[in-house]
Amino acid sequence: MSDQVISIIALVLVFAVATFPAVHLGVLALVAAFIVGATVADESTDDLFAGFPGDLFVVLVGVTLLFAIAKNNGTVDWLVNAAVKAVRGRIALIPWVMFLVTAVLTAVGAVTPAAVGIVAPIGLGFAAAYGINPVLMGLLIANGASAGGFSPIGVFGSITNNVVERNDLPGNPTLLFTASFLFNVALCVIVFFIFGGRQLLGQRAETYKAPGTMAPPGPGGQLVEAGATPRHAHAATETATETATATAVPTTQEEPLRLDGPRTLTLLGLLGLVAGALFFDLDVGLMALTITVVLSLVSPKSVTGAVDRCAWSTVLLVCGIVTYVSQMERMGTIDYLGKQVASIQAPLVGALLICLIGALVSAFASTTGMLGALIPLAVPFLLAGEVGAVGLITALAISSSVVDASPFSTSGALVTANTPADQRDFVFRRLMIWGLGISLIGPLVTWGLFVVPSSL
Repeated sequence: MSDQVISIIALVLVFAVATFPAVHLGVLALVAAFIVGATVADESTDDLFAGFPGDLFVVLVGVTLLFAIAKNNGTVDWLVNAAVKAVRGRIALIPWVMFLVTAVLTAVGAVTPAAVGIVAPIGLGFAAAYGINPVLMGLLIANGASAGGFSPIGVFGSITNNVVERNDLPGNPTLLFTASFLFNVALCVIVFFIFGGRQLLGQRAETYKAPGTMAPPGPGGQLVEAGATPRHAHAATETATETATATAVPTTQEEPLRLDGPRTLTLLGLLGLVAGALFFDLDVGLMALTITVVLSLVSPKSVTGAVDRCAWSTVLLVCGIVTYVSQMERMGTIDYLGKQVASIQAPLVGALLICLIGALVSAFASTTGMLGALIPLAVPFLLAGEVGAVGLITALAISSSVVDASPFSTSGALVTANTPADQRDFVFRRLMIWGLGISLIGPLVTWGLFVVPSSL
């Protein structure tokens, strides 16, 4: 049995053992990387830690810490009020606003973690305030990043188009961007109705009331805490109902939030975070930590309890999985899978398998890396002329990016980390199910839409 096959079996065992609630998946993945590295891959401890995603660790910690401070000093509440006024209180439009904002950020060049890291805390603040299912909000934000990412100046689009050009393959950047955007819009329409968007239609909320105050009686006459999910949503969580969603409760606040010194400085910091990511290619995590240090010095009260609110469990889980997948890449497991597929004599079947591999691996690793690795592996198919190059590249690009909402991918991890603690497990499970499902369904759909017609 080859080392690559052993590493795949080990990954399957990791997820099988992690079904026991007492076992933390991130810790298990790190242990698996240690065992496989010591017994099969002949890797040292330094080799193992070389695959630890330090940049992703800093992004997750920095962004969640910054927005914990922003929540403490009332900046998030002020942003929630401002956005509700912008959409005239139409709650159903709020997730779509978040979708468009994230899409614009990635379309003009922001990397996906930067865009999602900026928008997710704000969007999930809306979700908590107005009873929007956090899974609905998180998926629209993550898919918004994918929708805009394939613009000709977007990161995904630039990588894909450059790989195509280097391999002398025919390409169509406009079609790639348009197809990706429309596919994600259509997917989000489905998400909207699956995860409770229909119940939001017609609902309005004029102002946001911070958690901790009592709202008027909710459905059935029960009292609910403003900004919290009503009890019927928690019951739906326990029964694993996919369409669990909370009914928003209009609230009022006697004294509207105003921009004081700390809030103004926090907003300037957030704008600086956006500008640094878009125009100066600065690391989002390090910028977020820098802003938190400044805010800590200016307003020490804002920092109280903020470190404890970092989603440490999620950070450990994601970093553990990514560390193991990095080991698989060093062992050549990813290349091994790609070459096995490339050797298949049936081009259409091979094209479908390449899309499936891209989706499944991207659900646990870097979409950017997959785009750069799998397109060259598809070159033998494409040069033979039996499969349309533009169609396969489009299908592969969409399949590899649409799974970014998986909680093991950066976008899904940021969504999970910024979800209120009492809903975090619920969101993690739903995003995991969604990610695995879309990693199988997405390639089939894109293959049928783009590859098959171009090969007939």
